[in-house]
Amino acid sequence: MSEETPGFEEKPEVPTGATPDDAAEPKAAASSEEEAAAPAGDSGAPSAQETALLAQLDQARTALGERTADLQRLQAEYQNYRRRVERDRIAVKEIAVASLLTELLPTLDDIGRARDHGELVGGFKSVAESLETAAAKMGLQQFGKEGEPFDPTIHEALMHSYAPDVTETTCVAILQPGYRIGERTIRPARVAVAEPQPGAAPKSESADGESPSDKDADAPDKG
Repeated sequence: MSEETPGFEEKPEVPTGATPDDAAEPKAAASSEEEAAAPAGDSGAPSAQETALLAQLDQARTALGERTADLQRLQAEYQNYRRRVERDRIAVKEIAVASLLTELLPTLDDIGRARDHGELVGGFKSVAESLETAAAKMGLQQFGKEGEPFDPTIHEALMHSYAPDVTETTCVAILQPGYRIGERTIRPARVAVAEPQPGAAPKSESADGESPSDKDADAPDKG
């Protein structure tokens, strides 16, 4: 059995001039290199979390575009609906007013005849004028004048004649005035018309004092 000297322990050999911190430095340098190398390998591609966020962003943008298109379409449909409602409201109002005023036309005709004969006097005159004013406020307009060209869309010819002094079919007498509301004719004007005399020379030819037959007679023969 060997004898051990009390109080002495074996210690690792340390090179001369080295300190304990010198032995720890290689380990610290190695760990720092590993930490620096770890993120360097992932810097080129996005992480899974970033990819998921980008996908959610694209979905949100797509949904926003679809909702915006839906809102624009609904707004256009609403505007068209409002225009249709307003147009229908005006049409219904015009039809109702036209129906009422059509029933009053015989009374207005009587008032007109009484005025032509000088019978519109006294209290009857005041009532008649009030009725005509109310009808005018509702949009009723009278039309039809002597001397205006005949228009089959607003005139109804009840009498026909010929006249040498007209160049086109002309209203020469208003038998019953016409009435309209805006552009809507509720009764055509009933008129007597005069047409150009058959065989009468146009004014341009008569003004020259020479008819086409006279010109042909004066022309030299070509044969």
